Amino acid sequence: MLSPNQSSSLRARGQASFLLTRGSLGGEIRVDLVGGYYDAGDNVKFGFPMAFTTTMLSWSVIEFGGLMKGELQNAKAAIRWATDYLLKVTVHPDVIYVQVGDANKDHSCWERPEDMDTPRSVFKVDRNSPGSDVAAETAAALAAASLVFRRSDPTYSKLLVRRAVRVFQFADEHRGAYSNGLKKNVCPFYCSYSGYEDELLWGAAWLHKATNYPTYLNYIQVNGQTLGAAEFDNTFGFLVQKLQSLHDYKGHADNFVCSLIPGAPFSSAQYTPGGLLFKMSDSNMQYVTSTSFLLLTYAKYLTSAHKVVNCGGTVVTPNRLRNIAKKQVDYLLGDNPLKMSYMVGYGPKYPQRIHHRGSLPSIAAHPAMIQCSSGFSFMNSESPNPNTLVGAVVGGPDQHDKFPDQRSDYEQSEPSTYINAPLVGALAYLAQSFGQL
Repeated sequence: MLSPNQSSSLRARGQASFLLTRGSLGGEIRVDLVGGYYDAGDNVKFGFPMAFTTTMLSWSVIEFGGLMKGELQNAKAAIRWATDYLLKVTVHPDVIYVQVGDANKDHSCWERPEDMDTPRSVFKVDRNSPGSDVAAETAAALAAASLVFRRSDPTYSKLLVRRAVRVFQFADEHRGAYSNGLKKNVCPFYCSYSGYEDELLWGAAWLHKATNYPTYLNYIQVNGQTLGAAEFDNTFGFLVQKLQSLHDYKGHADNFVCSLIPGAPFSSAQYTPGGLLFKMSDSNMQYVTSTSFLLLTYAKYLTSAHKVVNCGGTVVTPNRLRNIAKKQVDYLLGDNPLKMSYMVGYGPKYPQRIHHRGSLPSIAAHPAMIQCSSGFSFMNSESPNPNTLVGAVVGGPDQHDKFPDQRSDYEQSEPSTYINAPLVGALAYLAQSFGQL
């Protein structure tokens, strides 16, 4: 988790309190879109990954918040920073403002958030140009966060869940992938490659968890097959398999687990020679942290239900899952062939040249503005980053455990919010009670 002092470089700082966006009928609407997070090393607020980050950070607190001790309030503050923004982007019914900033123009500059002067263009989904994927993920984020604040701030919690219900209704009634209408703005950065069906189920599952309304349970039962949970979304089972009426989803969750067990029948996951789960070259660590969190969460569920996973005759116990997750997190923190911690600022050896605009010289060290193009002299430098982004986790090594530590290599050297968010829950468990839950 980013430390309170360092996380501000991922927080989005608006240069004005309000932004004007053109409405569907041609008029301009005055909308407050200050706040939220930049997704990674740029200065763009992408709504899709921000919503996913919020969902996963909320889930981390729901499952393991009791182990976070003094960090719990920091985690809740980080969630609220996101949900305050998500409430703003959903303020108008059947409209979601899903992006602030022109990604192509932003990426042509290398400048600090404080110096940012690229266009703050606003992009939205609505009835005429729907985005069921980003809308359902936003509904999931609001619903999950409502559970985080249910006891500590019941008024805020109720506001979140009411908004989640409305946003999910919009997602379901006006179906379509958001990148269909916004392709030139959101692709290739956060295209909807796999469709919106899995997000609709995901949103419904979180709304069921937050409301206990039978409507959402029925939605999952009716739409589970047609929306593709059986074929594509094994991880969906983690959230719903405890419900007796949805016991089939335990099979989906088990299949996902079995795919990760080295040497077990049906194992399909790839690992580096050093033991890191490897799915793809671009930001692979997001899969490592998410999978580690899911394994620890499922181990908790299995222990509570006195169950195990059967992988074609190979019995996998909850502790086996915990050990796999621990090995992944240990690798991330430095127990790997390079003895490199992939969390910036942690341990004696960590990435020095991360791909992040907040790692330019700080305002205190360099008060003068760093212009758009002049920042590339820092980006192309071989020198270590002058401003250390403590706590950020980068994309990680390649399939051979190699890590060049080059600032231009965004696939391996760029941190992101959605790498860190699920790691918060995994670390909370591993730091406090490994082997006890």
